[in-house]
Amino acid sequence: MKFKRARSLLCLCIAVAINAPSLSYADTIELPNIGTVAGSTLTIDQELIYGDAYMRMLRNSQPIVNDPVINEYIDSLGHKLVANANDVKTPFTFFMIRDRNINAFAFFGGYIALHSGLFLHAQTESELASVISHEIAHVTQRHLARSMEDQARRSPATIAALAGSLLLAIAAPEAGIAAITATTAGSMQSRINYTRSNEKEADRFGIATLAKAGFDAQAMPRFFGRLADEYRYASKPPPMLLTHPLPEDRITDSRERAQHYPLMRLQPSLDYHLARSRIVARYAGIDNEAALDWFKRAEKKENAALIPAFQYGNALVYLDSKQLEKSQAILSKLVAQDPTNNFYLDAMADLYIDLNQADKAQTLLENALKQKPNNPTLTINYANSLLKQDKLSDAIRVLQRYTHDNPNDPNGWHLLSEASISIGNSQEDLAARAELLALKANWNKAIQYYTQASQLAKLGSLEQARYDARIDQLMVQRDRFLSLQ
Repeated sequence: MKFKRARSLLCLCIAVAINAPSLSYADTIELPNIGTVAGSTLTIDQELIYGDAYMRMLRNSQPIVNDPVINEYIDSLGHKLVANANDVKTPFTFFMIRDRNINAFAFFGGYIALHSGLFLHAQTESELASVISHEIAHVTQRHLARSMEDQARRSPATIAALAGSLLLAIAAPEAGIAAITATTAGSMQSRINYTRSNEKEADRFGIATLAKAGFDAQAMPRFFGRLADEYRYASKPPPMLLTHPLPEDRITDSRERAQHYPLMRLQPSLDYHLARSRIVARYAGIDNEAALDWFKRAEKKENAALIPAFQYGNALVYLDSKQLEKSQAILSKLVAQDPTNNFYLDAMADLYIDLNQADKAQTLLENALKQKPNNPTLTINYANSLLKQDKLSDAIRVLQRYTHDNPNDPNGWHLLSEASISIGNSQEDLAARAELLALKANWNKAIQYYTQASQLAKLGSLEQARYDARIDQLMVQRDRFLSLQ
């Protein structure tokens, strides 16, 4: 499904631990259990509160990619790794920021951000997974909280000041350094050393998670080494090298550690390359001709099994540039080859809608949902297909359930607002727009919209009671948010 550029977040998911295949080295190594310290500074519950607050701030300030297919892919990959990680004490949320710079960062509450540029640099799914597993380790080992505790021992700064400056240090290194200098009395050198210690620890735990989840452990030193070589003499290194220093001893250490794990010869991941093609076509900031040239060159040098990924990329470029016949010729073959693939189904549904054949999109998605009931990507596309046919009551019914199950996904609220306007239901439109504002911490405007919805509702009705209850919830969230500042 195609959406306007928006700032979004995947729904918060609880990671479920599973038994994984045994690995001789992973079973014998004893990693230090040091991820549970820092409790005297910040509790897990407090981390979750800070994480939620920071996520709302990011939605309001960063170009977070609001793409259900990409979100589903990184959520699936991320939680496969989380299920094989140690010391998991928080939910995890994975999301992508539209930024060509190579970077990834983690912050309180299990939130992990990936820059779109990371997909352009990682050559395999294992390389991408190595970066994600490293960030997961930062969370499970509570490196932010431990950094705060270390700073608090040497500084009169409050927890709020430290927490704010630490977030800045991860998301915006230059601003973060300035904030830390202004709020702490500790030396910069000791912070750099502490950061390097955290990086090595995240590598150690991350590579164990990577191997346990069935990925190539060699991918971590390979990715790090290529990144270091490429930017060794760069005057302006990518943000990832500012926030994740790569001295030679760290690369050497990760290489030696990876050699203790069995050598994995994995088949290329089609889903990874489909996600990569989608990013090249829509989020790389290049024009259509450049994207088509990228796919042409990639198809010549990559494994033949990945050809569908590059064909899919071509189809997206044709679809977005309204060359619908060319897009249809490719997508029809891809769907026939793999009729349950959500990348293809999402694009085919968009194509039908652009061809003014939304009824075909509806049928396609109904059949797919029989195989994958309640799948978020298929469901939001299905609701859109109903909306395009003016089947407004059906669309609203689907969207009400979708927003209940996925309250942090702006896609559902945007479509619900659109559907409510179409049937002249101003109060439900106001409620949907209020939820979008709350996701970006615009509490007062959200409360104002819900107040207006309550005034429009019939006195004493269930709708009015629902709006009033939501107003009370938002006021509590607002006060909690403001107390962190």
